Amino acid sequence: MAVTNADMARIFEEIADLLELEEDNPFRVRAYRNAARIVAGQRSAIAAQLERGRELTKLPGIGKDLSDKMHEIAATGDCKLHRQLKKRLPAGLTELLRIPGLGAKRVRALWQELEITSPAQLQRAALGGQLRALPGFGAKTEQKLLEAAQARLGKTRRLPFDEAARQAGPLVAYLRDTPGVSEVVVAGSLRRKRETVGDLDILVVSSDARAVVEHFGRYPEVGERMAQGTTRASAMLQSGLQVDLRVVPKQSFGAALHYFTGSRAHNIAVRRLAQARGLKINEYGVFRGKRRVAGDTEESVYAAVGLPYIEPERRENEGEIEAARRSDSKSRRAARRR
Repeated sequence: MAVTNADMARIFEEIADLLELEEDNPFRVRAYRNAARIVAGQRSAIAAQLERGRELTKLPGIGKDLSDKMHEIAATGDCKLHRQLKKRLPAGLTELLRIPGLGAKRVRALWQELEITSPAQLQRAALGGQLRALPGFGAKTEQKLLEAAQARLGKTRRLPFDEAARQAGPLVAYLRDTPGVSEVVVAGSLRRKRETVGDLDILVVSSDARAVVEHFGRYPEVGERMAQGTTRASAMLQSGLQVDLRVVPKQSFGAALHYFTGSRAHNIAVRRLAQARGLKINEYGVFRGKRRVAGDTEESVYAAVGLPYIEPERRENEGEIEAARRSDSKSRRAARRR
C-alpha cells in the first residue's frame, strides 16, 4: 500500500517531537516540522512524484538529508532515524505532547522525575498530588493537566471504515508472521462493516499465545501498551486507534469470533436462545453443563441455538434473527416437499 503524504508528515512530526524530547538542536527540530508542513501541503503524493522522477530537493526547505528520508519512507513506510528515536525513548511520550499545557520541557520532567509515560499515568499522578511538587508546575497547573488528561482519555476516536481497514491490514500481516499462528481475523465493528470503527478486535489462533502477545507488543506502530497478559493484550497505535488482541485455541475460534463480532444486542439475543435450550454461550464455546457441544466454527454456534449462519454485517439485533428463523423454516418445508 502506497505511503500517503499524511503518513510521511506524521513521521516527520514525530521525529521532531522525539528530537525535542532529547533536547536536540532546535534548528534540526524546526527542519523536521517544516518538512512535515511541506509534505502535508503537497497537492500530489510524494510517492507519485518520486515515481515520475521528481528531484525532491527542488521543494522549498528540503535538502539532501530530508530528501533521502522521504525516499526511504516512500519505499518502506518508515525511516531509520524514526525507528532509532522510538527505541531510545519510552512509547507514549509523544502522546503526552498532545495534551494541552504540556510541551517537551514538561514532558521530560514528568518522565525523568516521576517516570510518567502515558496520559493514564499522568492522570493517576495528578490525582495523587504528585505533580505540584515538580519545579514549574504547582497546584493550578496540576489541576489543569488532570482535566486535560481526563479529556484525552475520555475522548472516543472513531475512524471511517476504510481508514480503520487500512491500519488493520499491515497489523494482520505482521501477526501472521508469528510462528505457530494459523488464523488471524479482525472482528468487531470492522468485520460488521460499520461506517465508523472505534477500535480493532483481533483474534488469533495459535499454539503459542505468549509468543503472539510478545510479537504484538513489538509492532512498530504501537504507541502505548495498555495491558498485557498471557493470552491477551491491548495497545494504542500511534494513530490513536486502540487494538485489543485475543489469542484462542482452535476449538474455541468459532465461539470467540461470534462473541467478538456481533453487537452487544445481537449477542444477548443469541444467548437468550441458548438459555432457552439449556445451553450456555461464551467466548470459549457452547456448553451443556460442563460439556462443550459447539464452538469450533461460527456455523456450529448458530446451529446449536437453531439458527442458520448469519452474516457478520447483519449482526445488529435489527430483525436478523427473526429473518434467519423464517428463512430456515422455509428451507425445511421445501426440503420436506422434495
